[in-house]
Amino acid sequence: MDRTAVTTEAPKSPWGSGTPAVPACSLTDVMSEQLARQLDEESNAFPALTDVTTLLFPDESPDTTSDLMLAQILQMQFDREFDDQLRREEKKFNGDSKVSISFENYRMVHPYEDSDSSEDEVDWQDTRHDPYRAEKPQATPRKGFTGKGKNITTKHDEVTCGRKNTARMDNFAPEVHVGDGLGMDLKLSNQVFNSLKQHCSSEQRRSARLHEKKEHSTAEQAVDPRTRLLMYKMVNAGVLENINGCISTGKESVVFHADGGSLEEQPIPDEVVLKVFKTTLNEFKNRDRYIKDDYRFIDRFSKLNPRKIIRLWAEKEMHNLTRMKRAEIPCPEVVLLKKHILVMSFIGKDHVPAPKLKDAMLGSEVIKNAYYQVLHMMQQLYQECNLVHADLSEYNMLWHEGKVWLIDVSQSVEPTHPHGLEFLFRDCRNVSTFFQKRGVSEAMSVYDLFNAVTGLNIPVGAENEAEFIAEIVALEKRNEGHVQRRGKKTFQVVSEDAGPPLKPDADD
Repeated sequence: MDRTAVTTEAPKSPWGSGTPAVPACSLTDVMSEQLARQLDEESNAFPALTDVTTLLFPDESPDTTSDLMLAQILQMQFDREFDDQLRREEKKFNGDSKVSISFENYRMVHPYEDSDSSEDEVDWQDTRHDPYRAEKPQATPRKGFTGKGKNITTKHDEVTCGRKNTARMDNFAPEVHVGDGLGMDLKLSNQVFNSLKQHCSSEQRRSARLHEKKEHSTAEQAVDPRTRLLMYKMVNAGVLENINGCISTGKESVVFHADGGSLEEQPIPDEVVLKVFKTTLNEFKNRDRYIKDDYRFIDRFSKLNPRKIIRLWAEKEMHNLTRMKRAEIPCPEVVLLKKHILVMSFIGKDHVPAPKLKDAMLGSEVIKNAYYQVLHMMQQLYQECNLVHADLSEYNMLWHEGKVWLIDVSQSVEPTHPHGLEFLFRDCRNVSTFFQKRGVSEAMSVYDLFNAVTGLNIPVGAENEAEFIAEIVALEKRNEGHVQRRGKKTFQVVSEDAGPPLKPDADD
């Protein structure tokens, strides 16, 4: 066996045969021109970019190893951003102007930018080229007509005016449903359009008035939001347990029944009423004559606006009821005053209000007794309380527990009022007429009743009402001149008029 053959045989690896090693390449071979020529031939063998669409949007993800492909993708993105910027500038520049400009010629829209574009782009293209969208009529040029020769159309053309009027309906209020008049090619004449425009304007004004009335006034059997909030605050403060419902409504107020709660200053009856004075303005003209010449409130009246006079009206009833209660005249007892809400004791029992004197079924002796009670209360009201009811009738007197109760004294004035005696004469006429109709033979005439209440002893004579009223007016004028000479200090409200506490108006 040859020794040299044994030494040249390569040993076998226990891990199997390995891959042959790549022959090493020297630096001289790398820098040779032959190798550079070979690499150049391989690069020229790359397929030509003939179809941009196949390159940009292949079925699989694009090959970003090519510089050309990256450049085209970046250019497409830049053009899209440029078009979006142009649209924003165009919209900002035009605004709501009827005359607009377009940057369409400056857009960089690519031929391969089709359905694969962004959602916003498709919406924008659809709105510009919507075949079902009705076109608005073109504006008439400054010269006043369009066309040439026999095809001239002026701005007074019936069809053109009709379409323009239809387009103008889009400017109506949003709550007016005008429909798709342009799509139906509706043509409105000038007369019809003007009538619709006037109707929409009047409806808007009426809606505004109804909204203001709902927010700022008390309705017949409901209250405005501010009044409702005041009532809720009374319940939350414990002054009232709950509010049960409406008892009656009148021309100046709404009365609610409630269950009394508790107050630290004074006890509250189990049953009370809330007299909510209406804040509508249609009654202020009638209220002015009762309060503007009242010497107790004349200074404050001149400084208040009509919206705040109603609070003074409620305060006036509180003071009048306090005077009457001090003279022991049957009347509601004041519990609390909060702005234009007056809380008083309830005249009735078990949620049932006492009937009015006109509705009470009384016998002959009972109605006779009621007449003398009313006569005595009128004398007390005039002589002890220094007040005239000014609206006394069978509607403002209640019959409860065998007695007549007086209510609704917010309009009551002092005899020194410029029309105080005239109001008293009207009260005497209402009382005398009612009891005479009920068959009370002892009921005095209106003239005798007036003299019995006032003690003036005006001569009746032939009972001529005009002469009697003339004497009353003369007395009022003399009394008014006396008051003006003496000054307002004589008729200030003394401290004894101070009634129940007024709830502080923290939100004023």
